[in-house]
Amino acid sequence: MFQKILIANRGEIALRVLRACKELGIQTVVVHSTADSDAMHVRLADESVCIGPPPSRESYLNIHQIVAACEITGADAVHPGYGFLSENAKFADILAAHNITFIGPSGDHIRIMGDKIEAKRTAKRLGIPVVPGSDGAISDEKEAKRVAAEIGYPVIIKASAGGGGRGMKVARTEADLEVALQTAKSEAGAAFGDDAVYIEKYLEKPRHIELQVFGDGAGRGVHFGERDCSLQRRHQKVWEEANSPALNAEERARIGGICAKAIADLGYSGAGTIEFLYENGEFYFIEMNTRLQVEHPVTEAITGIDLVHEQIRVASGGGLSVRQEDIKFNGHAIECRINAEDPRTFTPSPGTITHFHTPGGLGIRVDSGVYSGYRIPPYYDSLIGKLIVHGRNRVECMMRLRRALDEFVVDGIKTTLPLFRDLVGNPDIANGDYDIHWLEEYLAKAD
Repeated sequence: MFQKILIANRGEIALRVLRACKELGIQTVVVHSTADSDAMHVRLADESVCIGPPPSRESYLNIHQIVAACEITGADAVHPGYGFLSENAKFADILAAHNITFIGPSGDHIRIMGDKIEAKRTAKRLGIPVVPGSDGAISDEKEAKRVAAEIGYPVIIKASAGGGGRGMKVARTEADLEVALQTAKSEAGAAFGDDAVYIEKYLEKPRHIELQVFGDGAGRGVHFGERDCSLQRRHQKVWEEANSPALNAEERARIGGICAKAIADLGYSGAGTIEFLYENGEFYFIEMNTRLQVEHPVTEAITGIDLVHEQIRVASGGGLSVRQEDIKFNGHAIECRINAEDPRTFTPSPGTITHFHTPGGLGIRVDSGVYSGYRIPPYYDSLIGKLIVHGRNRVECMMRLRRALDEFVVDGIKTTLPLFRDLVGNPDIANGDYDIHWLEEYLAKAD
């Protein structure tokens, strides 16, 4: 087991990892920018190192500073959390060159799955169902028209190196295709420095279902069930639940078995998430995230297994602590991502939190790095906390969530708490009857 882990992140995920390390008896080091000197993870860590000014590129994305912090403090491993450097293959390679363990998959696996085209090819080879589309990047408009005609309109053009909805355009007819292709390539080049795009069949009313998987790097793989992440705004997840209201045990076992086998065959090490669009009983692979997900607590709630403990165990060479038959699914869990944003316009709302009170009671968990008097800096992601609620079934979970949202108080800034109070009382949400377009359509009607 590791002696000292450096946590290369900030906010609630840094605090989440820190707590797991303390439970395992591992010393902790956190890095921080000058803007985060009074952050909760800095206050609770055994050691802290300031690595630069507020801009992420000069601090949390500064690989050389983070490696130097490891060497100064004697950290023998790095946990990257999510975001920032968590899916940076170069970072994983540099740590390995310095004999520091990256708590995550190999640089090669990050590269494969970070390229959307290569990831799709790999998924197909491993037996994972994929969305019909081009085999690789589209070279020109002529090829785009040929592929679109073969798979049928509507189609979606996606950036190969993309994420977060950038470089994605829908073409419903051939007349739309030229503009959509040019716009997607332009956005991809500007956002990612790579204008390669590919084409897939556009599904009209799918759900977004993701499978939590783990590999031991030596040919074993397991899955921890699925999460339904269909409630999204601009391709950013807002509300996640496990298990999905749309799946039954047979479907879960089928797609989970496929994913676990794929991870084993790939020789993958650590945590990963295989993401699908799901429509009319069929799963279609869209991407794989080679890291811990923001919404991992709902999986922990229904399985009773600490996924960060598992990450650390696997990275230290201890292998997986569970077999597939050991993983049981109990009850239902929902996570609400609470952001420092105006609940109607979603404009960021940095500032000082004058009063912060979290709900409590059976089945309630709040992952947050803020506190009363804390000033939210304007430089980073607006997520300030996650409310995770667990119940014996979905009905009980929804009732508990309603109560917890009523108790949650954040004063001094605007937050998205009012949005969740509206959603929990909506009949469609209560019935689990929603898809990836539902939330944006709901918000458009509310304007």
